Amino acid sequence: MRIKDVILGLVSLALIGAGATLIITFFVGPDTRRDSASEEPRDFNVPILEEENTQAPGRVRGPEDKTLVLTVPKMEIFDALVPDTTGNDEEKLRDYAGIHLEDTGFPWEPGANVYIAGHRLGYPDTASFLAFYDLDVLEEGDEITLFDADGGKYTYTVFEKSVVRPTDLSVTRPVEGKDILTLQTCTLPDYSERLIVQAEKAV
Repeated sequence: MRIKDVILGLVSLALIGAGATLIITFFVGPDTRRDSASEEPRDFNVPILEEENTQAPGRVRGPEDKTLVLTVPKMEIFDALVPDTTGNDEEKLRDYAGIHLEDTGFPWEPGANVYIAGHRLGYPDTASFLAFYDLDVLEEGDEITLFDADGGKYTYTVFEKSVVRPTDLSVTRPVEGKDILTLQTCTLPDYSERLIVQAEKAV
């Protein structure tokens, strides 16, 4: 085993422990951060949405099985299963390379923002381990592919990379005139912000 792998494994375990503590505090503490505008989330988290963000809800039904399959060659992600779930589903965030954020768009919907989030470090011996570690290497023009459960293929090209605060939900919303895919992970080393990569569907 390479020294880099050992070091990454140890750093990952330490950060996961710290993250788990923060998650528990966030969800079971008497004063949650949702009720306090003065406190910023310090842990990696996915947006919790209260309403659907797609511009065309229900107009295109799509497959019954909402699981997507993600390929990002530059990140060495190939045929990774991406379930549809809520932003606080830590079990699926642990067991999969990423999750599709429930109530955001799907690739078969016109004008949708398909929002997929994954851990930067993740959990050793799971699909989440280092899955989105290289998200920052993506650049304008890089290709990302999604498949739906019926075999439909959707190809996207990266057009923007940014860092946003955890309270900024604008990145989950559709972009007028575009069909887009958004990939999200945390920034290192303190999970204080979100790294966002957005890509537009090829015509």
